[in-house]
Amino acid sequence: MIEKIEKLFYKNFYRLIRTFSIGVFIFLILPILILVPLSFNSGAFFTFTPEMLSFDPDGFSLRWYKEFLNSPNWMMSVKNSFFIAIVSSFFAIVFGTVAAMGLNSEKMPFRSLIMIIFISPMIVPLIILAAGMYFFYSYTGLLSTYTGLIIAHAILGVPFVVINVLTSLNAYDKNLTKASYSLGANPVSTFFDITFPIIKPGIISGGLFAFITSFDEVVIIIFLASPEQRTIPKQMFSGLREQISPTILAASSLLLILSVILLVSIQYLQRRNEKLRGY
Repeated sequence: MIEKIEKLFYKNFYRLIRTFSIGVFIFLILPILILVPLSFNSGAFFTFTPEMLSFDPDGFSLRWYKEFLNSPNWMMSVKNSFFIAIVSSFFAIVFGTVAAMGLNSEKMPFRSLIMIIFISPMIVPLIILAAGMYFFYSYTGLLSTYTGLIIAHAILGVPFVVINVLTSLNAYDKNLTKASYSLGANPVSTFFDITFPIIKPGIISGGLFAFITSFDEVVIIIFLASPEQRTIPKQMFSGLREQISPTILAASSLLLILSVILLVSIQYLQRRNEKLRGY
């Protein structure tokens, strides 16, 4: 009798938790999803009408998507966003992977302190990082340069790479490295032939996180970039301050689709990484 009561309790408790989780998910995602139908508004203001859901010609329009694609300012921001995000993600992957390999070594001195330093960009408020970089860049000549922006965004992306690669290295058998060395392989060959295939899902996941972080970042761009170097988030921020246009909704919808694709890719890679670790 007691066992049946316990089973009934846990079953109802599980249903309650699941219902609550679904409710929280809907509460968080609904304000984001509402941007998509709003972006098909044919009017010149942020309005939502039932005709949008019925795809009525009077309420449904691709006007703002065309405006987005034909605008020189928006296209410049798209190019800048992809260029900065791709290059900074590459450097974040390189330096983050090297750092993770070093931190994974038992002989590394002050491992905890070094780890804190590497993940500090995730902890320190962006406004503090941006202000510090602004004063530093003003003395080094990196202010309003692509080099400075790439370095800043790479710094933001390195912690994600370090954490994901370290997670992958936890499943790595160090005896494989010793066996490779005993057979005459050098460290470079050992890394690319043995270590890299095992930690590759972690590297890619960290790189995707670094890309998303760079692509969505706006605070550092405001402090360090010139008007010609504005990215999509900076263009959206400026548009909300200077001229409220539904073009921003079209840009937000496209960014939402891109974010979903990247997050699904990250989830797939993380599950693949867990399978490689035997979970």
